Amino acid sequence: MSTAAVPATPGDATFLGHPRGLFVCFATELWERFSFYGMKYLLLLYLTKYHLFSDAGGLEVLGSYAALVYAMPVIGGLLADRYLGMRKAVVFGGLLLVLGHLGMAVEGEQARLVAGEVVRDDGALQVFYFSLALIVIGVGFLKPNISTIVGRLYGTDDPRRDAGFTIFYMGINIGAFTATLLCGYLGETYGWGYGFGAAGIGMLVGLVTFLGGQKHLMGLAEPSRPDVLKERSPLGLNKELTIYLAALGGVAVAWQLLQFNGGVGMLLNALSLAVLAGLTWFIAVKCDAVERSRMIVLVVLTLSSVLFWSLFEQSAASMTLFADRVMDREVFGVTLTASQFGSLNAFFIFLFAPVFALLWTVLGRRGLEPSTPVKFSLGIAQAGLGFGALLLGAANPDQAGLVSGYWMILAYLLHTCGELCLSPVGLSAVTKLSVPSITGVMMGSWFLATAYSNFVAAQLSKLAAIETVEGTVADVGTALASYTALFSKLFWVGLAVAAVLLALSPLLKRMMRGIH
Repeated sequence: MSTAAVPATPGDATFLGHPRGLFVCFATELWERFSFYGMKYLLLLYLTKYHLFSDAGGLEVLGSYAALVYAMPVIGGLLADRYLGMRKAVVFGGLLLVLGHLGMAVEGEQARLVAGEVVRDDGALQVFYFSLALIVIGVGFLKPNISTIVGRLYGTDDPRRDAGFTIFYMGINIGAFTATLLCGYLGETYGWGYGFGAAGIGMLVGLVTFLGGQKHLMGLAEPSRPDVLKERSPLGLNKELTIYLAALGGVAVAWQLLQFNGGVGMLLNALSLAVLAGLTWFIAVKCDAVERSRMIVLVVLTLSSVLFWSLFEQSAASMTLFADRVMDREVFGVTLTASQFGSLNAFFIFLFAPVFALLWTVLGRRGLEPSTPVKFSLGIAQAGLGFGALLLGAANPDQAGLVSGYWMILAYLLHTCGELCLSPVGLSAVTKLSVPSITGVMMGSWFLATAYSNFVAAQLSKLAAIETVEGTVADVGTALASYTALFSKLFWVGLAVAAVLLALSPLLKRMMRGIH
């Protein structure tokens, strides 16, 4: 059946008033996010405490991995649109993810110091890098296409559409919340392989759920032109098999890039410069006055998002090391592991996403809703203020020199509120401000900016890199001073950029030419 099939209508078989296919996608994405977040906050701790990587070495791997993960969905979405269709892309991506996450459970021998030199299990590390590469390519095929399927379940004017996406995104946060708590606990308490293995089992459950729910997708995820997949490629194979082989080649490339972190940085820099040069030419030559004005605003917002996500993504980097090394992790009578603090982002989204949605609606009715540039500046300011909370905590340690975990809770609260100001309106701004003929390019540019942000976040975290002895800090006071210096810089940079953007917001609003 073609992807041109008629979307579900209120009269079709439903569950809780929505197409049953929504809940297939909900469960699949829940378990995919479970697997992703289940290992995200463990990754740096695993490298620095088990394989005894230096802080800088572990952050290089984390930054390269996160950057590639956020860049690949652009390619996966394109291949699904033009050739595979969403179902085949999701299944293929899911298989790669299952293999990758289960491969992460192979710990090998713990690294040890011999005559002052770190001796590592190189075979296990190669399995680790290869597993990360499988996850990178798997996310590229699965992540963008599940969202596309949800959109196709509803007609353009279906009044249930927004509610359907709200339910779908709740699945993302349920997966993130439960995974960070469970996998973080298993990994740091019983063994790293248990945490990574639980993430892999979660992804397997998600893949089985998706395969078992195919009838509820009503053919909407099938290739638009299945005959094209049977055509011969230059390799002499059909195009479908060629795409899969090329993807496996991509796994091999990612496998090497993750071990040559400078390569990821050079690749991102080259892509970013090429995109900026192309956009500058397009804006100058191909746009009329109104289009040019709006596109300049979009470029400014996209560049400012790099700063926000570079601050926000400290959560799995410097903030996790901070929680592990210099923080009293007992809060409300419960002692959390360092990685479990990552669950706070999803928790606060549960609490405050409806509040922000209601707030913007109420302000909009009164003509008081902030413009998109003002929302961006509010988001960046709160990201900076989150580090201000950690600075206050660092200035008031307990008798053991440790910072209270309650300050980390406040930091996550501020960061999440910042995310709710900026993230939901970002993609909307792309669709509204972009020239229609290059909306796809601008969407890809937005995701490239997010990928670049993750790489930058790791480079910023390296400013607080400290020497450890077999994965532990020798002097808590020295470590605390190092993190304080980094967080102070991030605090002031966040507030300064937010202030500049806020000052420019009246001009940017005028340049949006009537688009809110």
